[in-house]
Amino acid sequence: MLDLLTDRATENSSVFVVMVGARACAFPPHHVAETMRPLPIKPVAGTPSFVCGVSLIRGTPTPVVDLNAILESSENSKCYGRFVTLKLDDRQVAIGVDSVVGLKTLDSTQLGVMPPLLQDVTADIIESFGTLDAQLLLVLRATRIVSDEVWTTLAAAETST
Repeated sequence: MLDLLTDRATENSSVFVVMVGARACAFPPHHVAETMRPLPIKPVAGTPSFVCGVSLIRGTPTPVVDLNAILESSENSKCYGRFVTLKLDDRQVAIGVDSVVGLKTLDSTQLGVMPPLLQDVTADIIESFGTLDAQLLLVLRATRIVSDEVWTTLAAAETST
């Protein structure tokens, strides 16, 4: 799962970038199943604040997680531009984000300077993930926040091609 972080320094790696507020977040692309417009969400009682509820995606009841609520440790906004569906073995989870940037290629050395998505997340949220879904926690731990420096490098590379 953490293969993005163990690539040799001379190789390039692909990441799947989404926007949440002013933050760009890079997911390991092999976990991304699809992106879509948000679907109706049915709230489920007794879930943590970052779980919005369940949405019916391709006939499968799928939990919806608000990425902004995780990053900001606040109440979930429930206002998304897109869902990103993540594959977790035989299950799926939808992540609510503002927008999808798409696949980007990074030099592996850039991955090392990108801070982990969960670096500033409170311990109770991480503990909730560990209790509810350890596999989702592993995927989110492999996800990185794209720093302004890396984002500028990506933008410059795109305009030069």
